[in-house]
Amino acid sequence: MRVFKILAILVLLAVPAVAAADARTVPGNANWYFHIDLEQMRTGGPGVKMYDWLRDEVMTEIREDAGIDIEKEVDRVTSYATADAGAVLIVDGKLSQETRDKIMALIAAGGDISPLESKGKTYYHFEGDESNDEDIVYEAGNVGFQIESMGEESWISMAVRNKVIITSHEGHMQALLANNGKISGTRSVKGALMVLSAEKTLVQAGMKSGMLGEGDWDSNILKNTEQVAFLISAAANKLAIEAKLMTTEAEMAESLASVARGLISLVMFDDDMDPEVAAALQATRVEAKGNNLSISVALDPELVVQTLGD
Repeated sequence: MRVFKILAILVLLAVPAVAAADARTVPGNANWYFHIDLEQMRTGGPGVKMYDWLRDEVMTEIREDAGIDIEKEVDRVTSYATADAGAVLIVDGKLSQETRDKIMALIAAGGDISPLESKGKTYYHFEGDESNDEDIVYEAGNVGFQIESMGEESWISMAVRNKVIITSHEGHMQALLANNGKISGTRSVKGALMVLSAEKTLVQAGMKSGMLGEGDWDSNILKNTEQVAFLISAAANKLAIEAKLMTTEAEMAESLASVARGLISLVMFDDDMDPEVAAALQATRVEAKGNNLSISVALDPELVVQTLGD
């Protein structure tokens, strides 16, 4: 299960304590989605610092544990889940034959290497060990990721060029293969997840409040929040970070905006506050419009990496 788990670890890279996706590739009925563009990060600009942190804290360990070189083989990772079709993980990149062989060995260890076929493309059935069917937990310094198990069985395909597709339902695999690894988004669906986007997107994520669990969220905030969306993008020489909450009522969005502005003001008076952090807080924009609360700030990449490492 180690290689499969390492692939799944990619699902929540760099997302704080939670999960290019766009309106066309996220199903309207998704409960959560995640997308990370490693290729965009490593091609230059402010994303390079975040990429360097990921390489040092995560990619090196994956290479040592499984022999998979993320730097050379993985460009993008997209994942989402729906109530009826379960979880999906799509890894984009030019996989070496060695890595493809390791995935086939994984399939042979927990499934049937006799290929199944849909629309002329092959896929394989994989049965996990039920005794090990538990969440995957990964620690990198003080940053932790917990990922829900894909379930007792899954389907894996490498038939679409430069993609590895893993689904927890066979029907979803067949639908993806029929469309070369893509699912047309249906933004018209009532309650469809918000998808934040930018010209140079690095990380995107979103989920419905029911997927957030208890955690450290204030119960009143959670109770009055329907959705959360998150975005990190490259903007000039800084990392633009944006979060948006969709609340149950417009009055709640206004109240939460007031609370956020008040907390920022209070924290800024801390004598021990780093001047760079204080300046970033001062530049943070908090806006309420209708049922939506938006919080955005542009940060120096060094400050973001320092925060991740602390």
